[in-house]
Amino acid sequence: MLLDRFGRQAVDLRVSLTDRCNLRCTYCMPEQGLAWLGKPELLTDEEIVRLVGLAVRDLGVREVRFTGGEPLLRPGLVGIVAACAALAPRPELSLTTNGVGLAKVAGALREAGLDRVNVSLDTLDAETFHTLTRRHRHQDVLAGLAAAEAAGLIPVKLNTVLMRGVNDREAPDLLAWCLERGYQLRFIEQMPLDAQHGWDRSQMVTAEEILDRLATRFALTPEPTAVRGAAPAERWLVDGGPGTVGVIASVTRPFCRACDRTRLTADGQVRNCLFATGETDLRGALRAGASDAELGELWRAAMWGKKAGAGVDNPEGIDAPQFHQPERPMSAIGG
Repeated sequence: MLLDRFGRQAVDLRVSLTDRCNLRCTYCMPEQGLAWLGKPELLTDEEIVRLVGLAVRDLGVREVRFTGGEPLLRPGLVGIVAACAALAPRPELSLTTNGVGLAKVAGALREAGLDRVNVSLDTLDAETFHTLTRRHRHQDVLAGLAAAEAAGLIPVKLNTVLMRGVNDREAPDLLAWCLERGYQLRFIEQMPLDAQHGWDRSQMVTAEEILDRLATRFALTPEPTAVRGAAPAERWLVDGGPGTVGVIASVTRPFCRACDRTRLTADGQVRNCLFATGETDLRGALRAGASDAELGELWRAAMWGKKAGAGVDNPEGIDAPQFHQPERPMSAIGG
């Protein structure tokens, strides 16, 4: 198992397939993009499947989520999903995507064995979408959502980041829109993971503010049957249910004490925390001929060194005075 010094077991693996993205979201990266990893630096499809297989077979991982960058930009994505779906024991397989190219591959991904998708969508307005992403692809995302539902990649989940003065007034409209379509909406507090290192807590829309905005139109009550466990989202029934809404308050209500995640970057580095300041190189060991047993020991050692919260020995995480934003931005870590 992948255990740490605090008794947490990592059963949820996040696998970044690429650091590239076809959007330029203002809270993630600069307009000109970033210096992308070269192809020799990236894990090959076969290397990804081998490491996922090791995690599932020998290290206790039960859930695998493919991320990026934008994972739909990975040419071998469908084949990777199919190979991971064939593993024994079979893990739950999901994908986090911006949805731009989802309409073209939703059916193939479902046929390959993908179970569900999380799609990032921060606005219902096409012009606001362009302001946030610097791209005119709003209709493509909406088409991707419809295609995912039609393909059976359900429940379709939406991830939304609210930006003060840009889209924060849309919270009730976004929830109403999702409830009408049966999508599950999750609001996420903006985290200090931007490439520009320009995150400003005073400008972040907090979970409390999000709930206050939603309460102007909906009655929210904590979901009585929800056992949160390691799930990052706190969930509420909307107008008595059955619809729900979630809020992931990574900054103001950290959930580090129950974290069950381990991360593999596109260039083969294990990160034991989203905010870790160090990594463990599996790619180098793998290409040097390491056995699965040796790779497993490296992975276990990496997780044993996990800090209490957000990369520091303090469960308060981002609120801790010793917190430092990692050098890698979210696009290079994987969501």
